Amino acid sequence: MALGCAFVLAGCSGPANERETKAAATATVSATAEPVTDGTPKRLRALTQEQYLNTLAYVFGPDVQINPNFPPAQRTDGLLALGTGRGGISSSQLELYQKAAVTVAQLVVDEDRRKFLLTCTPKDEKAADAACAAQFFSHAGRLMHRRPLTKAELTEYVEEAGKAATSLKDFYRGLAVSIEAMLISPDVLFVAEGAEADPRAAGRQRLDSYSLATRLSLFLWNAAPDDELLRAAEKGELQTPKGRLKQIDRMLASPRLEKGMRAFFDDMFAFDSFAALAKDAQMYPVFTGVTAADAREETLRVAIDHLITKNRDYRDLYTTRETFISPRLAAVYKLPATPTWSRYTFPEGSPRAGILTHVSFLAVHSHPVRSSPTMRGKALRELLLCQPVPPPPANVDFSALENPKATLRTTRDRVNFHLENPVCAGCHKITDPMGLALENFDGIGAFRETEKGQKIDASGALDGKPFQDAVGLGKALRDHPALPSCLVKRAFAYGAGSPTTNADRPLLAYFTTKFGEEGYKLPALLRTITMSDAFSRINEPKAAANVAANTK
Repeated sequence: MALGCAFVLAGCSGPANERETKAAATATVSATAEPVTDGTPKRLRALTQEQYLNTLAYVFGPDVQINPNFPPAQRTDGLLALGTGRGGISSSQLELYQKAAVTVAQLVVDEDRRKFLLTCTPKDEKAADAACAAQFFSHAGRLMHRRPLTKAELTEYVEEAGKAATSLKDFYRGLAVSIEAMLISPDVLFVAEGAEADPRAAGRQRLDSYSLATRLSLFLWNAAPDDELLRAAEKGELQTPKGRLKQIDRMLASPRLEKGMRAFFDDMFAFDSFAALAKDAQMYPVFTGVTAADAREETLRVAIDHLITKNRDYRDLYTTRETFISPRLAAVYKLPATPTWSRYTFPEGSPRAGILTHVSFLAVHSHPVRSSPTMRGKALRELLLCQPVPPPPANVDFSALENPKATLRTTRDRVNFHLENPVCAGCHKITDPMGLALENFDGIGAFRETEKGQKIDASGALDGKPFQDAVGLGKALRDHPALPSCLVKRAFAYGAGSPTTNADRPLLAYFTTKFGEEGYKLPALLRTITMSDAFSRINEPKAAANVAANTK
């Protein structure tokens, strides 16, 4: 094998990539009605740290803040959200949950907060009060469990609070003990979806009302359902098109949608990579941890402003010159410093347009001391076009890349050198031509015109569409048929909590068609997905369904 080959040939040939492109284009063929599908599997998944914290903030108030640092899930099929169903909770993880629960419980019964969080006052603060405890847990327990508590659950919480209150001679400390137990209950930490027979489709299963409410809320708000959504579930309104649409439109109009979509795009853009981002301080002295945090925030602000606040075409996210600048980012963008975050529009003729030219994308997909056309091109393929690129083989030798010939002065020279070897070229030719278009930006995303004294050639092509620079790349990406279809795939998988399969292709084609017909607007796509039968239908094996029915 030639030295410096970064990818294997298998699975990366031009024709294979052309087939993926044609498949994406086919996905936009007009469809008039949602295709009948088997739905998605029932899911048992853990709440993410953000979902847990967002739920606590809704139930107990935004000032109840903790920083538990739960370990991240395993990225699955492009999304961290799909990895929450893998494995359970280890003893060390449970210890983190328990510490968080202790902190929250103490905050809830704090003397300054209890008057707002508790809807009753005990008859004697130094003794148990079952009636008051029951009133509290009926309300808070319903929200934390995402359904009404059973009689047995309510009794257990009240009795535990009573025993602790008697022992400690303090109603509120006793209540805190039981609150702590509730917050680490498996029924709170895990989402176990339930199914029921679908009366509108004989022989098929659908999510029960409370599971549907939870799926909707985790998708759109990244938190457990609020009181109104649970009431709609209790009345059976979510199982009717009119009732579900009413709640979905309410949720789409809520300010809480911003948090939900920030979480989705943070996941889709793989911004968890910022946790391990490191740059050489001597090479890039202006890039600090604060700069990295601001870079992540810039792109998320632009995404929410463009897609939610202004309800614009998703594809234009890759060509818009509108952004937000912080004092730290101004140093990288070589702009006048601002005292705080402010709106900014890169002028016509600027080399920056679209989120591909944000510091976030450029810095994350670079090495600590230099840029990387391969890393950037690979990220573009995988994150934005849903076209996986195989990893390099385990025994690859990168010495030729790290120590190239002295005559190979620029990154383009080195890339072209490696493309001469057919074993390397198969994969590199579907990543590097796009990555080279971003070579006017160094390892932290700062603009440059030359590299080692040589003028940078930023021309390239995306699946046969040529361009001259990063702005042209953004336009080519904006018009690529796989761009909207990739967002559709990621959004449906994220909302349903399950990776898509080949059987979902007709459904994804339908969603993509509707997305295009509605101007590629994100709220319209979210409405289409959540109103679909596929979103609420459960693909449960008949044997399992029969067992469940016979045990009722």
